[in-house]
Amino acid sequence: MTTAEAVVANPNALDDRTAMGLPASFTDRVDQERMRHLTGTLAGQNPRELARRVTDPAAEPLLRLAAGHLLALLGDPRIDPLAPAMADVPAARVRLGLAADRIDAVAAAWRHVGVARAWIAKEAPEHEAGIAAFRIALYPVTNAEYRLFLTENPQAGLPTSWQFGVYPAPLANHPVWSVSPQDADAYAAWLAHRTGRAFRLPTEAEWEYAASGGDGRAYPWGEEPSEDLANTVEYGPLTTTPVGMYPLGRSPFGAYDMGGNVEEYVADDYRPYPGGHVVADDLHSEVSSYRIARGGSFTRYADLARCRRRHGWYQRDLYAMGFRLAETPPAGRCGAV
Repeated sequence: MTTAEAVVANPNALDDRTAMGLPASFTDRVDQERMRHLTGTLAGQNPRELARRVTDPAAEPLLRLAAGHLLALLGDPRIDPLAPAMADVPAARVRLGLAADRIDAVAAAWRHVGVARAWIAKEAPEHEAGIAAFRIALYPVTNAEYRLFLTENPQAGLPTSWQFGVYPAPLANHPVWSVSPQDADAYAAWLAHRTGRAFRLPTEAEWEYAASGGDGRAYPWGEEPSEDLANTVEYGPLTTTPVGMYPLGRSPFGAYDMGGNVEEYVADDYRPYPGGHVVADDLHSEVSSYRIARGGSFTRYADLARCRRRHGWYQRDLYAMGFRLAETPPAGRCGAV
C-alpha cells in the first residue's frame, strides 16, 4: 500500500501509524550502516566545524544528521539558551491567508492524506495586515533550552516527548515538542524576565509573514514540497531532527524549520480572519477555543508545512507541538543579534 492509499480518512479517527501512512511492520528510513560510517568520519571535528556541516546545503542529508547528533553530545555552539539567534523582519503591509476561490483546489490536492475542506477554509479569506518590525528566532526552541527553563521553573509542565520526564540529552539540539501553549507562553515570559529583552511568541500574522516573506508563496522555500527541504512524514526520518538541518528550506528571512520538524504555537487563539466566519471543524467542535499552531511536523504530511495552514493541538503525540520565539526590538532599532 502506498502512502497515498494508506491515509484517506480523517487522521484523527486513525491510530498514529496509519495516520502517518506507515505500515504495521517495522520501519526505518535511516541507513544505519552509512550513518555509523559518517559518524566515524566526523569524529574528532570541533563543534564549530560540525555546526557548519549541519547547515551545509551541499552536504548529503545523512552527513548533516550525523553532524547534528554529535553536536548534541558535544554542545551545539549555535544554541545559547539566554541569547537565541534571531533574524530581523522589517515592517511591511502584506497579504496573508488564502483566497476563498482556492479553498476547494487546495483541499482536493491534499484529500489523499485525509485533509478536510473545513481545515483549509480556516485559511480564508486573503486579507491585508500591517506588521511592525520584529525579530524571529532562527530555530525553534530546543530541548537544551527548555531544560534550563525547567531547571529554574520546576513547576512548569514536562514535555510528554521526554519519556518518563527524563531530559533526552542525545536530542539536546532537537526542538522540544508536546508542550502546552501555556508553558510556551511561560517560557517566553521567563526568558524575557531573565534577559531583559522583549521575547514573546510571534503573532499569527508575524509567523506567516516571517515564513513566507509576504509574497504569497506556499512554503518557506517556494511552491512545492520535496525531499531535503523539510522534515515531514513523507520525507523525514520519522523523528525530530537537529535544528537547521534543512538549509534549503530556510524562510526568506533566514529562519530554519518553519516548515516541518515540529509545529509551532503562535500567540493567538483561533478566530476567523477579517471578513471570514468561524469554521466549526472537528477541533473547534471538540475544544471550542484553541491556540493556533503553524508549520507542520515530522509526524504529519507537507500540507501542514504550508505557510498559510492554520492548525491546533489535538492533545495526542501524533501532533508534535513546539514553539519559536519572537522579539520586539527596542524602539527605533531592529539590528542583528
